[in-house]
Amino acid sequence: MLKTFQSIFKVPELRKRILFTVFILLIYRLGGHVPVPGIYGPDLIKYFSSLAGGGLIDLYDMFAGGAFKNATVFALGIMPYISASIIIQLLGAVVPYFQKLQKEGEEGRKKINQLTRYGTVLISALQAFGIAKLLINLDSARADLNVVTIGGLQFYFMVIITLASGTVFIMWLGEQITERGLGNGISLIIFIGIIARLPNALLNEARQVIIGMRPYIVEFFLIAVMVVTVAAVILLTQGMRKIPVQYAKRVIGRKIYGGQSTHIPLRVNTAGVMPIIFAQSIMFLPQTVTQLFPNSDIMQSFARYFDVTSVVYWIVYGAMIVFFTYFYTAIAFNPVDVADNMRKSGGFIPGVRPGKKTSEYIDHILTRITLPGSIFLAIVAIFPYIVSKVTEVGYDFSSFFGGTSLLIMVGVALDTLQQIESHLLMRHYDGFMKKGKLKGRRG
Repeated sequence: MLKTFQSIFKVPELRKRILFTVFILLIYRLGGHVPVPGIYGPDLIKYFSSLAGGGLIDLYDMFAGGAFKNATVFALGIMPYISASIIIQLLGAVVPYFQKLQKEGEEGRKKINQLTRYGTVLISALQAFGIAKLLINLDSARADLNVVTIGGLQFYFMVIITLASGTVFIMWLGEQITERGLGNGISLIIFIGIIARLPNALLNEARQVIIGMRPYIVEFFLIAVMVVTVAAVILLTQGMRKIPVQYAKRVIGRKIYGGQSTHIPLRVNTAGVMPIIFAQSIMFLPQTVTQLFPNSDIMQSFARYFDVTSVVYWIVYGAMIVFFTYFYTAIAFNPVDVADNMRKSGGFIPGVRPGKKTSEYIDHILTRITLPGSIFLAIVAIFPYIVSKVTEVGYDFSSFFGGTSLLIMVGVALDTLQQIESHLLMRHYDGFMKKGKLKGRRG
């Protein structure tokens, strides 16, 4: 393993990509500490500290790398870009214009990216306006807080311009990593924001042990559970079903094309982390609605059922994750298109007729492997709340036991390692994930 790490810096192109990626991520983390003008940070942090953990604000703050609660220029994070991407992707499933763009190859992809950027600017501006309105209302509702230091339209203009520009700059940083760095830039930005929360969470846990509030045996148990959970998430992320595909031989002139065997990799978790994000966003709506009626006993009783520590919340949350896993898988993977492309290329699945029968066969297998994947995904998402309730560990630390945080960290880490390995193998070096040495000249 040590030799593998040494080999990374022996490849000039790989070394430049890694250093460039680290440099961009460093800029992102530095920008996350630049405050927005017109906002008094200590009072805002005081307000967020008074809220219960594990809510929608904590979820958004996680994606923003802690910048949301600190009211910095990167407070919106990359979420507006993700929202715009999801909207464009959903439109591609129902709107003919976007379906046409998806089939136009590179030119269509460029047009979709441009529309996604416009959507990011619009969404970030709307969200920034909402945040400005929230802060002004917060000052009016709480006499002990003085969050807004500049009043009037000047405050709205400053917040909208600053936060929207911050999101656009983050989007540009992510694109630079994707083009000139290593890995997917947007995913790495989210990844580094989540990882940034880990040291504070570990320090808080260590402080609990030192002052005697939690025994050592509990911490050792939690570490063991975390290791097992990470291994299970890796199996979920990497698990796939391979469908064999055979290509018929074609004689063109004096050359023979085709005849090789390959496979279609169907992942157990095709939807990735999106079902958890969708379900989590919807599950926070009841909490938001009940907060509008603080004096209603009926609404407060209803709110208790949708508290993150409630068993009812866990069951409904898990069921919604299963539903959205099938929903997003149907959007992300189209068996009809796969079968049609195979038929045009002369490919077929042994024992299955090309065309409609092939698409039905692929859809049948995809439906069967998605069920256990969706159930396991629901268990992983609920697990942090169970750990937090049973062990009385803070949500900041228990969130690393599963849910969105762990899935993103594992997925991005595996993807980045695979890209590093591909660069090493191209230069005849040993990779991270394969044993044995490659034959041939090194260097």
